Amino acid sequence: MRYLVENFDDVLELARTHLYLSLVPLFIGLLIAIPVGAAIRSVRWLRRGTLLAASIAFTIPSLALFVILPPLLGIKVLDPLNVIVALTIYSTALLVRAVPEALDAVPSDVVDSSIAMGFTRIRRALGVELPLATPVLIANIRVVAVTNISLVSVGAVIGIGGLGKLFTQGYQRDYPSEIVAGIIAILTLAFVIDLTLFLFGRFLTPWTRGSRRAMFARAVGRR
Repeated sequence: MRYLVENFDDVLELARTHLYLSLVPLFIGLLIAIPVGAAIRSVRWLRRGTLLAASIAFTIPSLALFVILPPLLGIKVLDPLNVIVALTIYSTALLVRAVPEALDAVPSDVVDSSIAMGFTRIRRALGVELPLATPVLIANIRVVAVTNISLVSVGAVIGIGGLGKLFTQGYQRDYPSEIVAGIIAILTLAFVIDLTLFLFGRFLTPWTRGSRRAMFARAVGRR
């Protein structure tokens, strides 16, 4: 803790970089996964093929991906874009599985009602299915966000910024306090982001709180 206090400004700057490298791929992954996941949901063979490709992509070791991507993209190994593209691949691979599963969780009677009311497919997806799928989707987004925060640390091995620098510098200098500071900072960052996404999910789904209160009231009433 003493290292964190004495070097707070430096750690805060590393945390900003770490956050940027973690969240940008998450947002890009969402932009890709939501339309793709919605499109493959009802096509069984396409859904299976996409999920298989996503599983294969996620099994590629992150360090190997950091080395492979620069020649393919025409960028330098130390370019932050290297980490962003790699984590976008991982984020998309996880989210493209989560989107169909979240949409599957929407009650079929609600979907049938929207069809009976004459909702078009796009209007039904945007106005009915996606809002009701939000709780499941947010839960998966939280997993991806925390995963990205962890994986960014690996980027420090190839010299890209973030809180992982505290690990490499601490190891090179034989300074355990710096390594411990890095662990504490990353855990704190992951906790804050996870809590923020949790609260954001509750804000977007006020009906879930109402249903829980109603269930609790009925349970108390029976007693």
